[in-house]
Amino acid sequence: MHFGLTDEQEMIVSTVRSFVETEIYPHENEVERAGEVPAHIAEAIKSKCLDLGFYACNFPEEVGGAGLSHLDFTLVERELGRGSMALTHFFGRPQNILMACNADQRERYLLPAVRGERMDALAMTESDAGSDVRGMKCQAVREGGDWVVSGSKHFISGADQADFFIVFVATGVDETPKGPKKRITCFLVDRGTPGFEVRPGYASVSHRGYKNCILDFDGCRLPDAQVLGEVDGGFAVMNEWLYATRLTVAAMAVGRARRCFDHALTYAAERKQFGQQIAKFQGVSFQIADMITEIDAADWLTLAGAWRLDQGLPANREIASAKLYATEMLARVTDATLQIHGGMGLMSDLPIERFWRDARVERIWDGTSEIQRHIIGRDLFRPLGA
Repeated sequence: MHFGLTDEQEMIVSTVRSFVETEIYPHENEVERAGEVPAHIAEAIKSKCLDLGFYACNFPEEVGGAGLSHLDFTLVERELGRGSMALTHFFGRPQNILMACNADQRERYLLPAVRGERMDALAMTESDAGSDVRGMKCQAVREGGDWVVSGSKHFISGADQADFFIVFVATGVDETPKGPKKRITCFLVDRGTPGFEVRPGYASVSHRGYKNCILDFDGCRLPDAQVLGEVDGGFAVMNEWLYATRLTVAAMAVGRARRCFDHALTYAAERKQFGQQIAKFQGVSFQIADMITEIDAADWLTLAGAWRLDQGLPANREIASAKLYATEMLARVTDATLQIHGGMGLMSDLPIERFWRDARVERIWDGTSEIQRHIIGRDLFRPLGA
């Protein structure tokens, strides 16, 4: 077993970390205050990422991407996790699900997305269908050779910047021994399509500037050419391409935790109370020890999941474990960092309170902690017939 990074991987980590520190950190306070990313800053980040050759680095070289392995890309996401999500969004990582595009769709969606000419957004969640994906009410019905979509999606991240949307809707119902089971189909929907509207979403305490939106469909007509994958095959497309997004969340949680830890470590070494650095008090030093142990554990768990994907090994449980542990670890690390900083930790003069707020959503999106535990338990018990 070899746990070291190759020279190329060390270069990836160094390059992306330097990018985050020089191109992302300086703008974070402005985005935090304004609640949005100024257009000129967004364009500058995208342009510099393209110049570096890292835009769409999660795609294979055959379609214009950098062809990074799952492990390499996880290292990229880990370093991006150190910065504001509203800003790193423009680093450009289109949804891997676009690899399911057919020949015509590749020209209209996949290749422009990889080149940075068009941005995408994934739309699955509804107000009554979060963890229960099959509970979605947004539906498409056949009418005159087209699909007519009606309903809404919400909590759609990055929709304010997207040129097109990858939308999952119900397209029928099967009767099964366990009751009705909805069939799901994935569609590619362009902004501006008649009957389709993007509205502002909700104000969130987490990741300010990284906006969510509401998508409304009112008799939106889509031809078969807009179906991504097969009709009623949405779950197949989802399972093949989307489960690795949980790995991305885990990796970003590790990166954010390490940045937070650096603040805690430095502060504990410098802050004095009762005539000595607070690092000399076990109440603080033991917290620091627990923090780095948990961060390292989450890091290795995440990298192991990525490695399994690269080896073609089953990784569903391992990725669920990484997402579960890394996001819950981040909550503990940010809370401990705030506690170590005392009252100043809650003041907006320092980024600590932002780390603390941003950490909360990670246990919810891309599959709640409860869903990850369900996945892990099911994977363990299924071979035993339980």
